[in-house]
Amino acid sequence: MDLRLVEYFVAVIDHGSVTRAARELYIAQPSLSQAIRSLERRLGVELFHRTGRKLVLTPDGESFVEPARRILRDVERARAAVDEVRTTVAGTLDIAALATLAVDPLPELAGEFGRRHPGVLLNVIDPGGSAAVVAEVRRGRAELGLTDLSVRTETLRSLPLRTQEIVLVLPPAMAARLPDPVPLSAMADIPLVMEFGDTTTRALVDDAVRFVAVECAHRQAIWELVSHGAGATFLPRDLAERELDGVVLRSTEPRLERSVGVLFRPGPPSPAAEAFLSLIRDRPAPGTPGPRARAERGRTPGRKRG
Repeated sequence: MDLRLVEYFVAVIDHGSVTRAARELYIAQPSLSQAIRSLERRLGVELFHRTGRKLVLTPDGESFVEPARRILRDVERARAAVDEVRTTVAGTLDIAALATLAVDPLPELAGEFGRRHPGVLLNVIDPGGSAAVVAEVRRGRAELGLTDLSVRTETLRSLPLRTQEIVLVLPPAMAARLPDPVPLSAMADIPLVMEFGDTTTRALVDDAVRFVAVECAHRQAIWELVSHGAGATFLPRDLAERELDGVVLRSTEPRLERSVGVLFRPGPPSPAAEAFLSLIRDRPAPGTPGPRARAERGRTPGRKRG
């Protein structure tokens, strides 16, 4: 039996007429009348006496009222039980993330996610670049990918998170002889410390990069090399401001930006993945400062900036 027909039957009883029931159900009155006739054909009985525009329950109709209500109550209980299972999120969620995004914004997201869903273990892997993040998600080794959204994703879906400004991070002595902002055309003579395999940053500045002084696979070592004057590097502004001391941050001309977000495969995600995506959807729209950013606007930073 079509559950919708049972709902329509009960609605007619509760509202006293087809007209009022149709209005409450947001359907046309003829469609509701046809649905009642269809229910009668399926049951093989007449549920109503039709006298003009009024419907009066027949004895068969009277006998069907309580079973109909019981059917709807049982279905509602079943739905509630399913919802309870679905909202009890547990298990492991595999996330492939760019190294810089694993430092910011993933920790903030993971903290909030853990408070909402303490039963989920987040397994974060660094596959080594945007293309590798895409590959991990496409092959199913990770359910979500946190990456630069400019990368070619083909059949994957994406959810934007924020836009990051990529700034030049320099030792103070090197920054003193450069204009602010730094034209990309001036990059040819600046020694750079680059992360090995960082194709995302290289794609942004490839035409300007001429002088790579150090190439290193360890992110923390890159930060130390810059702090000690070995060269400059490129980092998201928020990350550099929070993690690095004793350096100068300069915007570039033209300004370098990248959109970052989450990639996932089409189709229904796991409950844990859906919960993580819902967390992102609940955040302010990309480009909207969050509470933390708004609170810090008036603060004087402790780090030296250009």
